Amino acid sequence: MKQIVSLILFLSLSNFGFSQNTTLVENQMSVQEIDSIFTLTIKSKFDITYPIYRAYKYKDEAGSHIILMTERVYLKAGEPVAVDDTKIDLDSIKAFHFLVQGDSLSLTWTLKDFIIKNDNDEHSIYFWTKYFKIEDYDGDGLMDPIMVYGSLGMNGHGDGRIKILVYHKGKKRAIRHQNGVLDYERNTKVDAQFYNLPKTIQERVIVIMEGITKNRHGIFPNGWQDAMKNKELKFDEN
Repeated sequence: MKQIVSLILFLSLSNFGFSQNTTLVENQMSVQEIDSIFTLTIKSKFDITYPIYRAYKYKDEAGSHIILMTERVYLKAGEPVAVDDTKIDLDSIKAFHFLVQGDSLSLTWTLKDFIIKNDNDEHSIYFWTKYFKIEDYDGDGLMDPIMVYGSLGMNGHGDGRIKILVYHKGKKRAIRHQNGVLDYERNTKVDAQFYNLPKTIQERVIVIMEGITKNRHGIFPNGWQDAMKNKELKFDEN
């Protein structure tokens, strides 16, 4: 009964009106809302095992939705390993997208990633919510979530990875980037289907990549904008 009441509360809080362009900005859920919906029973049902980082709710013509982001703390010798004074290392991330149907949750997609132990020795991975935004970019009445996350290597962002995942009409398109301290170490890969996305969604991704560059969270290969205009699938500094 408590679960049903919580979901009804969620639906009432997320019952936003539509503008002419059906544009809706994401709404971050409070800790109380998250705890009331994602009970131990729900967590067990959907295998939500990592600590919940953030959750967002939104509504479009397909119904009411929740995006849940979870991150797992990396333990070494029984203690969290500090990246700096404000962060702890995270070795895995997982996100869940739910469609709220009446008094139940229906899982529609998930994403999962983890640190890679290689020459760069990644030590942390986390969601970059600074670039996260839910909006109906092509005006079809359905929101187009764009998930952004990255890893940290021995040189921080300098040799970490970046992933930008676009969810459009239930399908995922990805841009994968490897940072590098040296020019030849940097490369970017683009899913072929990315270039079939509506122009407005592609433009939003370009804005995100420009923000990542401006904020020094990544360095894309020289001439990457032209490479994407030419619909190239892989580009580097060579």
